[in-house]
Order: sequence, then C-alpha cells, then structure tokens
Amino acid sequence: MSNCCSSSSCETTHPKKHRCPANGSEYSEVSARTIAHHIRDALRWRPTANRYFFCDDPACDVVYFGDDGSTILKSQLRTRVGVKELSNDELLCYCFGITRGDFIANPANRDFVMAQTKARLCSCDTSNPSGRCCLKDFAKPEM
Repeated sequence: MSNCCSSSSCETTHPKKHRCPANGSEYSEVSARTIAHHIRDALRWRPTANRYFFCDDPACDVVYFGDDGSTILKSQLRTRVGVKELSNDELLCYCFGITRGDFIANPANRDFVMAQTKARLCSCDTSNPSGRCCLKDFAKPEM
C-alpha cells in the first residue's frame, strides 16, 4: 500500500495548483492514475495534458481538468464525487465506504479510518477522486 496520507510531500519544479477553466479558482494536482480509476470509459480515455487537477467546487460541473484546458465532467465519471454532492449520502471515505450520514450517526467512524490509515490499509491515492487522504473531510458532525 502507498503512504498516501503521510505528511511528507514530493518536491517538484512545477506549481501543484492550476486554475479551473470553468470557475477560475485554483486547485491541486491529481494523477492520471487516479482519474483512470474514476472515469466512466477508462479504456478509451487518452490523457492529453501534461498535468491534471481536481476541482472540488460543488457548484462546478468540472471534476478534473488538464493544464491544456481539457476537462472531465461529473457526468463522465463512474464514481459519485462526495465533495460535489450536498447530501448525507455523499462519501467521505472511499476506501471504506463511509458517508457523511454514517459519520453524523457515529463520529467514531473517523477513528476507524484513522486507524486503518495509520496501518497503511487505505488506498486514497486511487479510491478517492481527489487522490488525497479523506481525513480532512471528516469535520465535526452537525448534530
């Protein structure tokens, strides 16, 4: 398993953020490997950009976009992107299938995810559409 939730990061010579062509906000880089795990027709997808980015704005239809201006919309994915959904059915943890509703009903679910992450049993780098650890998405539940 990869250490997707470690605090160390790779140093690169290029910026890790880019502006979404739809809403103009800056977003973080994501790997083509992550996209390939979520795009509906992965067999036909041919990456055209050098780098890709993940847009987490719920109001924006774009999920992924390339530094070449290419976009991948929510409708082109086989995965529902939790941060783009506004319901308790949205996934917070893709590795273990925990929804916002699950977390609200039982906040200890975060402890479970933390333990699995610490044991390196997660696969956030591919399971989570953002390509990053989900632990930041576990805010205090609204009761």
